Amino acid sequence: MAVLALVVLISTGCGQPPQGGQGGGGESGSGETTGSETTGSETTAQEELKPGEGSLVVYSGRSEELVGPIFEQFEERSGIDVQVRYGDTAELAATILEEGENSPADLFFAQDPGALGALDDEGRLTRLPDDILGKVPSRFKADDGDWVGTSGRARVVAYNTEELAEGDLPDSIFDFTDPKWEGKIGWAPTNGSFQAFVTALRVLEGEDRAREWLEGVQANDPFVYPDNLSAVEGVASGEVQVAFVNHYYLFQVKEERGDDLPAANYYLGGGDPGALVLAAGAGVLDTAANPEAGREFLEFALSDEAQQYFADETYEYPLTEGVEINDELPPLSEVQGPEVDLSNLDDLGGTLELLQETGAL
Repeated sequence: MAVLALVVLISTGCGQPPQGGQGGGGESGSGETTGSETTGSETTAQEELKPGEGSLVVYSGRSEELVGPIFEQFEERSGIDVQVRYGDTAELAATILEEGENSPADLFFAQDPGALGALDDEGRLTRLPDDILGKVPSRFKADDGDWVGTSGRARVVAYNTEELAEGDLPDSIFDFTDPKWEGKIGWAPTNGSFQAFVTALRVLEGEDRAREWLEGVQANDPFVYPDNLSAVEGVASGEVQVAFVNHYYLFQVKEERGDDLPAANYYLGGGDPGALVLAAGAGVLDTAANPEAGREFLEFALSDEAQQYFADETYEYPLTEGVEINDELPPLSEVQGPEVDLSNLDDLGGTLELLQETGAL
């Protein structure tokens, strides 16, 4: 029943173009925005995947723009033929569940831990070797060792610096339900990291308060964006004053439009849920035709070379020791996010249901 519920929720919710709010801000969900994670309707039709010895089949909820170079580097060094199906993280998780034993995927590379947890709950991931798990802090891997984080990302409030000063922003994500923010907020409810944040809100604060927050923001008529990148662009253009996003999208927009972009990241403090630190990560499927290749890729993804790529090219936080972060980022130790076990962010179905009930999806 859990599998069926997740598949139905994905197909009727996240697979639809974003609705509601006062604008669509940016490109529609039918095409991938450069540098962004994919949205619900972006799973692409590609050549037939051919699993087996000498190949690695990956279902990737991380976009080709962001992680394609990592797959290319791994392919060159290992001699393993990497075949990738890109799409929305939650949608791909549902696809794996629906495919069952017939899934061609060896590795699931997710934008957030929620989708990994959903698969793990169904017994679809296998325990990783200790030498892989030991490379990252305990908070960035599954309690049972079935998935591991590959890079870190902090939830922030991006804000327009021409309209607001940092002192104008509230101390808590809950304060954005105040009517004074009506028409000034942007969000991307189909985004996997946003959904993981809502799941964390449910875990940390309870179902009722999470619902109250969603309904409160909805009452403020937020602009709905197809992805985080277009939400930051909406902030920079003045379409909205604030947006709830991952930290690194600001730097991607600056790369395209220049450092004088009138936007900045605001990091909430005091353990507020709005400062949640998530991890992109991956796990090897129980039906993998070539699980060894999946594990070999994870070893590469946690190598100094790959971790430095995430730091330098995608502006994310490396998760292994000895790799320098981008000098434009605050150290991860200074990000005052809430203490939450990422393994507990596994009720993706419950979050999607709540988002639909509150009209966010």
